[in-house]
Amino acid sequence: MNIKTSPDKKLFVLDTNILMHDPASIFRFQEHDIFIPMVVLEELDHYKKGVTEVARNVRQVSRFLDELIRDANQQTIKDGLLLSRIEHGPSAEKTDGIGRLYFQTSAMTAMLPASMPGNLPDNSILNVVLALTKELPGLKVILVSKDINLRIKAATLELPAEDYHNDQTLDDIDLLYRGASALDSNFWNEHGIKMESWREKDKTFYRLEDPMVAEWYPNQYLYMEDDSNFEAIVRECTGQKAILELARDYRTKHNNVWGVMARNREQNFALNVLLDPDIDFVTLLGTAGTGKTLLALAAGLTLTMERKNYYEIIMTRETVPIGEDIGFLPGTEEEKMAPWMGALMDNLELLGKRADQSEWEKGATNNVLMSRVKIRSLNFMRGRTFLNRFVIIDEAQNLTSKQMKTLITRAGPGTKIVCIGNLAQIDTPYLTATTSGLTYVVDRFKNWPHAAHITLRRGERSRLADYASDIL
Repeated sequence: MNIKTSPDKKLFVLDTNILMHDPASIFRFQEHDIFIPMVVLEELDHYKKGVTEVARNVRQVSRFLDELIRDANQQTIKDGLLLSRIEHGPSAEKTDGIGRLYFQTSAMTAMLPASMPGNLPDNSILNVVLALTKELPGLKVILVSKDINLRIKAATLELPAEDYHNDQTLDDIDLLYRGASALDSNFWNEHGIKMESWREKDKTFYRLEDPMVAEWYPNQYLYMEDDSNFEAIVRECTGQKAILELARDYRTKHNNVWGVMARNREQNFALNVLLDPDIDFVTLLGTAGTGKTLLALAAGLTLTMERKNYYEIIMTRETVPIGEDIGFLPGTEEEKMAPWMGALMDNLELLGKRADQSEWEKGATNNVLMSRVKIRSLNFMRGRTFLNRFVIIDEAQNLTSKQMKTLITRAGPGTKIVCIGNLAQIDTPYLTATTSGLTYVVDRFKNWPHAAHITLRRGERSRLADYASDIL
């Protein structure tokens, strides 16, 4: 193993979970070199079987490594494999600045304290990092792992250790686009005279030109916190010119959506974009009780049953349990998914309820609604195409960016996708608010004129739920 030292280069030792999380991670370290310990290859071999996302990622890593090592002799492997040998990494980026990949080709002297606790793979990786640090004093050796405990153990040994940051959409979740922005109180005084307004198909539009337009995004929600109750949607924004559309007020009873009225401005904007046929992709973020599922279902039933824009509603979610897993479930696909769809059933019961209905009428209403609402599992989405469907992806914060891409690309002509979730309730291992697939799509779709996003702020479930969200 002939690792060339350089003051400008670093050597990153990758833990198994990095490769399992992102198969192309070996191409994400720019000009720096990568080192893979033998125990990591052993663990990859252990996890390669199965149909899970992790198993697919492991098999992809193996294919990358096989292509890199193909036609390489023993000396080439010791000197390090050029990662630019294949083009499966960052295809849109230049590959001439990519470093080399080194494998552990010999046993390394154990240097860990005899009392070091933990399992054998983690200690073996730490031992490799320690050995490399001693053998290559002129090179900065860094352990990269998503395992917090392993990074803590590395810190106790005074070894540099980092999390894998390349999959982070943002450095800080507070920087995430919120979909709404308040206008200054003197907005009309500065722009009222210069603004052009007109009506078209019962809608009111405004055209203005101002430097602040450069900070706006398509379908962003603008409002004023005064008695004017001005609420508008950015329909076009190019340079310093923008076209605004006056938002429709769904807080009134005659404008209810399947019996549901908006209780705050964020819910009102959510209903505006959910019912807009020109918006194909909607993301709703919010804590428990903000009405995400109820608003999406009410809009879906209106567009499916009343306006006939879509053939049916399809609802799916990632089946990540909060506590102990309930194990395998009998029955059909819908019967297996039923325990995970309590939120759907609760909201459908509320939406189908009428005060003057008899028990027979309630049962008939529920049957009609369920005939147009289908529950589907994420496990069977690959390869499908949804035509004229209203698709709701619940608990989307538990999906990775790759899973989110797989789902959104299922959309065929006439399909609308709504992603709802709470970034404070992520149950998937190794996912955080900055690496969640929901954060990824919110950030990537904010410039697209057929997508909209809103963060629901106020809980409307009950005073108990509101207090619990604030105090617990």
